[in-house]
Amino acid sequence: MHPDPSPADTDADAGAVSVVVIGHDDAALVADAVRSALGQGPAVREVVAVDDCSTDGSAELLERLAAAEARLRVVRLPVNSGGCGTPRNTGLDAAAAPYVMFLDSDDVLPPGAVDALLAAARETDAQVTGGLCVRRELPSGREVPWEPALYASPAVLARPADHPRLVRDTLSVNKLYATDFLRAHGIRFPDGRFPYEDMVFTARLWAAAPRVALVPDRVYVWHVRRAARRLSISLDRADIGNWRARTHACRTAHTILLDAGEKGLARAARAKFLDHDLRMYARELPLRDETYRRAWWAHTREHLAEYDAADRSGDPAAPGMLLARVLLASPEPRDLPRLRELAARPARLCPPYARTPDGTPCWSPELPEVTLETLPERPVRLLPLAVDAELRARTRLLRLRLHELYGTVGRAGPVDAEVEWRHRDRAGLSLRRTVPLRPSADDTWTAVTTVPLDRLATLAGGAWDLRVRLRFQDGAVRTVSAHALTAPGLLRPRAVASTRHGVILVRPYATHGGALALRVAAGAQGAGRVLAGRLRRWWP
Repeated sequence: MHPDPSPADTDADAGAVSVVVIGHDDAALVADAVRSALGQGPAVREVVAVDDCSTDGSAELLERLAAAEARLRVVRLPVNSGGCGTPRNTGLDAAAAPYVMFLDSDDVLPPGAVDALLAAARETDAQVTGGLCVRRELPSGREVPWEPALYASPAVLARPADHPRLVRDTLSVNKLYATDFLRAHGIRFPDGRFPYEDMVFTARLWAAAPRVALVPDRVYVWHVRRAARRLSISLDRADIGNWRARTHACRTAHTILLDAGEKGLARAARAKFLDHDLRMYARELPLRDETYRRAWWAHTREHLAEYDAADRSGDPAAPGMLLARVLLASPEPRDLPRLRELAARPARLCPPYARTPDGTPCWSPELPEVTLETLPERPVRLLPLAVDAELRARTRLLRLRLHELYGTVGRAGPVDAEVEWRHRDRAGLSLRRTVPLRPSADDTWTAVTTVPLDRLATLAGGAWDLRVRLRFQDGAVRTVSAHALTAPGLLRPRAVASTRHGVILVRPYATHGGALALRVAAGAQGAGRVLAGRLRRWWP
């Protein structure tokens, strides 16, 4: 964190920042966004609220706020632009302060965000200053940091090429920009209906080679509303058009970097696509219908065919690269459950473990050309180890089974497994228990433990995720998620008798990535509420 500024510093920074807030038909939320920007203090000269031709009274609400707040200016677009780029560009054109930042109408700036970014920009003479964004799940309030490794500690980069991982942070909203720098280099968002416009904007930004400062401070809260009637673009992924728009944005960003002579950043952008975008959508493939799967598979193959030898020069057994190789080797969708496991975080490479006739590890007998010869060379802490989880809720028993992976597991020598149940919505709330791993005759290692249902229900109802830390003879540790076995009856909701609560309703389930998780509701009232909710979903 930056120290509190002196009075002289405060006076020098007064009025240094314009905050551009954009929104469309967001009357219920836009006032909170505007107030969070105005609440940043005297460093904010103005808040430019750009209303994208709303029909729900948003513009009138903003005008009423502006009547009582001299620092708030309202700009109304006469026709809806269809995207976020045009209103942001409009706000950038109107900005009068030396620095500018962007805020969406359904998000907020946390207290001190502007001061932290501005202090770093002034101290380092940076044209771009970035800070930590957190994704806050609503209504639970669970927070997940976005690209935390980039913002773990303060850093100053003479140019983006000095730290290619910058291309992984494609957000425009967690950064402070020197206004003249953006204007001098013509750095703008794509206008009109252009989903994932941030990817193009940040590519143009890095292509201009600014001096960059990074701070560990929380500077943006991205609200994630999965139950909203109108989903955000990043959440509305059920239509194939969303994937096409995303690949188009990624392709455009790559071209911008390549044309600017930033080959290293361009290559890093394609590596980011494999490790982030491709894995995220591949995890969801089993949820889609056959028409979507075929369209997604064909389009992705076309996109990956554009990759050259340099783009494919990384570890061929890395999860994203391996996904791409399977896609390119098979004209038709195949092995979707196994691909989902590989796309999970952490990645799991589930059986079968095939070999070519000469003994080389490969993806499957049907795709022997997709070889895995580099996999056994990886340290165990980086292996995509597969652990199966079989939960018998009625007896409260959890059985874990660790699979051998081309001899790597046996050589490392499994010792034990720390079983952790981590509450999904309450950070830091977890229960841990360590159990030994014992070898079995079928090239697996097993561990059996009881699930502390009474304790989980006492601590908090709701969702609990299972994480397993495997420890090996040399001290190596590998954290994995456990693949949920789905044999008949294993994932069925159960009412379990409890001496403490009378009854606990336990619902094991598989996450989108295939990992085991469970929901817990304590007592007859809690179980009744859960059952009533399920009935409402079945019979609306």
